[in-house]
Amino acid sequence: MSGPADYNATRDYLYSLKSKGAKYGIDRMRLLVDAIGNPERAFPIIHVAGTNGKGSTCSMLETIYRANGYTTGLYSSPHLVRQGERVQVNREILDEADIVAYTQRLKPIAERIGADDPDDHPSFFEFMTAMALLRFAERKVDLAFLETGLGGRLDATNVVAPELCIITSVSLDHIEFLGDTIEQITHEKAGILKPGVPVIIGKLPAAAEAVVRAVATEKGCPLTSVRERFPNDAGLPKTNLGGSFQRCNAAVAIIATEILSERFAIQPALTAPALQNIYWPGRWQTLQLADKTLILDASHNPEGSEMLDENLTKLFARLGTKPIIVAGTLGEFRARSLMAVASRHASELHLLAPDQSRATPTDILEHCIPEINTAPVYHQHLETIFPAVGTCTLGAPGDTIVVTGSLYLIGEVLERLTCETPVQQGKLQDTP
Repeated sequence: MSGPADYNATRDYLYSLKSKGAKYGIDRMRLLVDAIGNPERAFPIIHVAGTNGKGSTCSMLETIYRANGYTTGLYSSPHLVRQGERVQVNREILDEADIVAYTQRLKPIAERIGADDPDDHPSFFEFMTAMALLRFAERKVDLAFLETGLGGRLDATNVVAPELCIITSVSLDHIEFLGDTIEQITHEKAGILKPGVPVIIGKLPAAAEAVVRAVATEKGCPLTSVRERFPNDAGLPKTNLGGSFQRCNAAVAIIATEILSERFAIQPALTAPALQNIYWPGRWQTLQLADKTLILDASHNPEGSEMLDENLTKLFARLGTKPIIVAGTLGEFRARSLMAVASRHASELHLLAPDQSRATPTDILEHCIPEINTAPVYHQHLETIFPAVGTCTLGAPGDTIVVTGSLYLIGEVLERLTCETPVQQGKLQDTP
């Protein structure tokens, strides 16, 4: 049985891998899965890419199939509070003892792979992907839902041979890695398509849809789009996750169950209740503190800011007053779209820098606020706003506070709100 000291050493080792794997691509991951016996071949996989919505869609599918008695695997990133959130079987996260054990198994293999060229040493994300594949194989999951980490074509998860591929959405993000046009980014995400394997697409921009359709035709992939299956937005399924875009994700999930129905039968009557019971924290998640309401909502790119705008508009219509908004993000490109939306809807705007190397300084965040802004702006520290478990110093009793921006920031807030002792796993995040 491993203890805290073992995990701390393991955490430090895995953190050191953030500088490994400088060669972008999947060749290194292929070497790793071959060396561990190709566990990805032991269970059926649904592979999901997209700028936004891929994690929510995976969570919806996982919930539906678990409600029908299947043993499910869920691989997502980044984590919010605990590293093990990335790898779940029937929504039980990988515990610290398991992380230590898997790391001990993988470390000598990784060192052999990187012996001749340090750039061939597996990265942190590749370690986590290998842990997920091993866990799912060893727990004999009936179905696994894998979310890509970045893009698709060159993502570590793209070593799998899936039953079904899904592209939830495409917009500009990670342009330094994926390209600065919708067409380039779509081409990277469409790289998960495999010959003859069905593909589902969400509501993509016309240019993106054209790229996916061309790749699907070239590879002989039957393609189904949400717009074709649900031509009327009023007919989109409902879910407990907030925002019309989540109804589109739910529609993608339903189409997936239809395509998979011959091999993985479900009871349709269980689908609607399952979609009302999705647990996917940090996505318009409402927490009731002692005398205030807190909403946590990741919004880390321009498309996400559009979704935030919709939810904040609905919130104002319901409350009749503007909420206090706390915001922080990674990179000025993301900050511009986020600040435009947050400042328009805020009664007060409090700026934070997540505890990440790529965090946007608060003075840059303020620089991105449009000149027409009338909300007072404050530069803050996390521990000042959330000094203890379950407490928030902003506002008055009855007020609503919205925390938005980077998912990493959301995780840091959740840790302060829910953990008496710091977990200190926030640094274990991926380079992009």
